[in-house]
Amino acid sequence: MNQSTQEVLAPGIQGVRDESQAQGIVGDLMMLTKARLTMLVLITTFVGFCMGSGDRLNWLLLMNTLLGTALVAGSAAVLNQFIEIKVDRLMERTKVRPLPSGRMQPATAFKIGTIMGLGGMAYLSFAVNLFAAGLALATWVTYLFLYTPLKRRTSFCITVGAISGAIPPMIGWVAAKPSLEVGTWILFGVLFLWQMPHFMAIAWMYRDEYAQAGFVMLRRNDIGGFSTSLESLIYTVALVIVTLLPAMLKMTNSVYLAGAIVFNILIALCAVQFLIHRDRSSARRLFFASILYLPCILGLLVFTKL
Repeated sequence: MNQSTQEVLAPGIQGVRDESQAQGIVGDLMMLTKARLTMLVLITTFVGFCMGSGDRLNWLLLMNTLLGTALVAGSAAVLNQFIEIKVDRLMERTKVRPLPSGRMQPATAFKIGTIMGLGGMAYLSFAVNLFAAGLALATWVTYLFLYTPLKRRTSFCITVGAISGAIPPMIGWVAAKPSLEVGTWILFGVLFLWQMPHFMAIAWMYRDEYAQAGFVMLRRNDIGGFSTSLESLIYTVALVIVTLLPAMLKMTNSVYLAGAIVFNILIALCAVQFLIHRDRSSARRLFFASILYLPCILGLLVFTKL
């Protein structure tokens, strides 16, 4: 290729490079803020807002709530990865993240996480209410200062993490109606109990990687997985009971009850199979069943609300 040809093609080549670099930056930011996890937080916040609202939604208040919550959730994800740079380098599924791979400097991530967290809580305080901001702060603190360090000490970290993950629907509820009611605690219970078999299945599937990185996600003496699978089944049974409460308390109609029974039978069967087989295949089945289960239950709650 001669010099004149290079000069003609240079702008186009540079444009492709710029576009590729931009896509890389966007991808890294999505990975850094754990976009899929943040989206789950926003979905549960939305459900809480809908359940706490009257017949009509205040769309502006809803958007403000979701924006503030997204900033806080993204902040927790960024700062969690900032704290765990070294251990993330030890696991195959995390070593490609922006920080352990070296694509982003730790100081940059710390600034991003801090600004998002402070900005999100300030936004919720002024654009929504202090109650919602306080709950957002609670989930942020629990995730970063309890769940994150406990991962290297005790399997109780899963329980603590589930508490943090169960608060977002409460944020949505109190944003629409600044009071903790029975429905608020039912939503908390559904999210808390759902996370237990979901994350226990993950912990079992990736137990070797977690152990290599020094994470204590399972009981130390649970070599055969009996305790993990039994606890998964117990929490699943509790989840079944709690998800039936909205129908019993006349929060939803008979359509919800019928749907909830079907979905509960399916996830309970997967939990039983995990207890019987205790292998990667049965854990994976429970994991995917839980992924399908949650949006179905939450969707039923919203669409059959009385």
